[in-house]
Amino acid sequence: MNEHPAVIAVIPARYGSSRLPGKPLADVQGTPMVVRVWRQTKRAHAVAEVIVATDDERIAAVVREAGGRAEMTSPDHASGTDRVAEIARRFPAEIYLNVQGDLPFIAPQDLDALIAPMRAEPSVMMATIATPIIDEREWQNPNVVKVVRDQNGDALYFSRSPIPFWRDHQGPPGSALRHIGVYGYRRAFLLEFAAWPPGQLEQIEKLEQLRAMERGHRIRVVRSVAPSIEIDTPEDLARAAKVAEP
Repeated sequence: MNEHPAVIAVIPARYGSSRLPGKPLADVQGTPMVVRVWRQTKRAHAVAEVIVATDDERIAAVVREAGGRAEMTSPDHASGTDRVAEIARRFPAEIYLNVQGDLPFIAPQDLDALIAPMRAEPSVMMATIATPIIDEREWQNPNVVKVVRDQNGDALYFSRSPIPFWRDHQGPPGSALRHIGVYGYRRAFLLEFAAWPPGQLEQIEKLEQLRAMERGHRIRVVRSVAPSIEIDTPEDLARAAKVAEP
């Protein structure tokens, strides 16, 4: 009998950020952002354990004070995925969620929906979430990552460009989707993924998930039940202050 929890959610959180230094500790409606992400993630029914993986004692202290679990990880990681992989090597589980620490309003139902196909289909090694785009500016914005799917719900491509390009119309087509930065991985695949060198498309688009696609692996894309604001700039932080409680 496997004594390990089926799903561990990991929130990678580093203090340094080029556009918003100290982002995990930024105040969002009176609560540090990383604590908000931890609370939302903990509400997901399918998640057995939530770990904040950080390289900064200030972040760890805030999480622990709120009652959460924080683990110190190497300061040399190039990405959040590398930080999640370190946790996976130390704490075995079947499935890991990589919940980015700048999603203070992530819906627990979306995390459960992300885990569902991975539990139902052993062939799904990696999955993520997307939400419909209805705004022209969002569709054109290179800071907003778009994704297109096949008929099975697997990603065909992720891009910062407006895809699918609607040649004969203006504005985003009804199938346009914005990627939300949450991933599910099976343990063996996660460790393999983290060991691969960056791919060419990944380096061009600056999108890590393309590393898997360039090597021929499928990524299941689950439609979200609720949109979620990603905090990447001071402007995003100001917008989050006006968001209703989830």
